[in-house]
Amino acid sequence: MEKITIRDEFIKLGQAMKLAGLIDSGVEAKEVIQGGQVQVNGETDLRRGRKLVPGDTFTYKGKTVQVTGKQ
Repeated sequence: MEKITIRDEFIKLGQAMKLAGLIDSGVEAKEVIQGGQVQVNGETDLRRGRKLVPGDTFTYKGKTVQVTGKQ
């Protein structure tokens, strides 16, 4: 499982996908999220602005990424 580390309290799903290198643009994020291709904590989520906090996971195209906070 890959991990991304955030500095703030949360990161939006679309931004997290870009940070993890799973997508190239916000437009692409919007399309795949609203198309039902992304799962957050095991459930499909259609909100690009979904706030992820440390401990959350998201999955796209078989790759799962965990959000971690700064140490």
